[in-house]
Amino acid sequence: MRGVEGVSRFLARVWRLFMTENQSGDWELSAKIKEIDANKTEQKMTHATIKKVTEDIESLSFNTAISQMMIFVNAFTGAEAIPLSSMRAFLVLLGPFAPHIASELWEKLNGKFTDARGDITEQSWPSYNEQLLVEDEVEIVLQINGKVRDRMKMPIVATDEEMKTAALSNPKIQERIAGKTVDNVIVVPKKLVNIVVD
Repeated sequence: MRGVEGVSRFLARVWRLFMTENQSGDWELSAKIKEIDANKTEQKMTHATIKKVTEDIESLSFNTAISQMMIFVNAFTGAEAIPLSSMRAFLVLLGPFAPHIASELWEKLNGKFTDARGDITEQSWPSYNEQLLVEDEVEIVLQINGKVRDRMKMPIVATDEEMKTAALSNPKIQERIAGKTVDNVIVVPKKLVNIVVD
């Protein structure tokens, strides 16, 4: 029975992502859902979810497909504006697992937006763009004499020289090496920068 509670809570969160309760206690489509382009993070989350759910359905791994949809809902809950395209794709993915709520929410979207025709069951399965899932940034560890002092994001294509410059201009690093002589700067590409001081 506990499993039913968990699924029920998840579907309630899905409902609240799409719908809001008005003053008179009636549910209406959330004003946050807009015909806007998804930002980079939202695009990545949407395409990662399409990929995971698609692959998990094919391998009959339904629990992990649902788990990914929960991650998706968490990522969009609390957003100032929610891209309609991401919500449409999500409902098609949710359809095989929760057909009634997915269909109901699809109808609510159709009541306000004219971007899609027909019922949810007539929609084609969403496809994902592998390019949007490629990491273009890495977290670099900044060390002084082998001790971690900070971390920073760098483009994955950053050169050793760019990593070195960024590390030496980092405020926390500058603070700690002030008045000291930098003997060496060791760069491990895409991983860390170690500043050796005496």
